[in-house]
Amino acid sequence: MIDDGAVTVIGAGGHAKVVIGALAAAGRAVAGVWDDDPAKLGGTLLGVPVLGPTAGATRGGRRPAVLAVGDNHARQQLAAALDLDWVTVVHPRAWVHPSVRLGPGAVVFAGAIVQPDTVVGRHAIINTGATIDHDCEIGEFAHVAPGVNLSGGVRVGDGTLLGVGSCAVPGARIGAWAVVGAGAVVVDEVPEGVTVVGAPARPTSGGR
Repeated sequence: MIDDGAVTVIGAGGHAKVVIGALAAAGRAVAGVWDDDPAKLGGTLLGVPVLGPTAGATRGGRRPAVLAVGDNHARQQLAAALDLDWVTVVHPRAWVHPSVRLGPGAVVFAGAIVQPDTVVGRHAIINTGATIDHDCEIGEFAHVAPGVNLSGGVRVGDGTLLGVGSCAVPGARIGAWAVVGAGAVVVDEVPEGVTVVGAPARPTSGGR
């Protein structure tokens, strides 16, 4: 029998390991893991059983759950397909100011710092050691990768990926579903859907 208070984890990849670790550190029980890869069925992830494909997670009613999938598009699709009670997860070694608003399904990992009056959208990922200063807005399904540093007042659109170690100056604007490459420095505006790299960040040859 599944504990009604335990958290169902959707996804059984490497990102799910970090989610399960954060849940354990926060004292939350994990009910099980669901993943659509048949090869993972019957296995375990950090000792937690992989119970079946993701559609099975809704059997037995609406229960606490978190999406543990790093890909932003896949996370968005799963959120639309699964009627679950999405919970926020904050590692106890993260620091999140009480004025911060975290949307359902958002996750904040160890070492991350989220400063006052920041808003983090649904199912966004604030990964290990990322820092987000005051008055930032992080869109739904965005992924702020490990070691990212955002100055005050930065706006990050829905579905955007900020690569490892990238940063943005105060007031920068990054459009929805953009990609900021690892180590890139955003000094002004990144248009929607564009990939930028370098310091200062500039569109790649494939950008719009």
